Amino acid sequence: MTRVRAAAVLAGTLLLTGCGVDIPADPDGTLAAIERSGELVVGVSPHPPFTTLPGSPDGPPGGTEVERVTSFAESLGAEPVWVVGGEEELVRRLEEGEIQVLVGGLTDKNPHLTRTGTTRPYLTTTEDGRKVRHVMAVVPGENALLSALERFLDGESPR
Repeated sequence: MTRVRAAAVLAGTLLLTGCGVDIPADPDGTLAAIERSGELVVGVSPHPPFTTLPGSPDGPPGGTEVERVTSFAESLGAEPVWVVGGEEELVRRLEEGEIQVLVGGLTDKNPHLTRTGTTRPYLTTTEDGRKVRHVMAVVPGENALLSALERFLDGESPR
């Protein structure tokens, strides 16, 4: 049975390779759209020290996650476009593809994130004596974008 399974995996891999299919893929082409437009639209929900409100109406938000996402955007040849709001509103906008990445001190236990794509935990902190695993969210189903962000957070090139 193991040989049959191995043969099937090999055949499937060769078939997909021959078809020009990129894996992971973005069904809606989000990563390619970011690279084409030169803009990464990022939702920011305030949660210091990860994300803070802009110091002025036209200024960028601040915080450690804002700095990381800015660097991620630059690695894609893009500039971040910030959309500041409440977490629930931003999750809805992420689901609808109006924003592409969401930051705000999000954790892997956040119930809103079941409707989005989320990175593997990239940071573990301790709050009130318990470990908290932090994640970022992306447009649901856009696996090439998710994979690029995870590689970046792991310290690798996103491409």
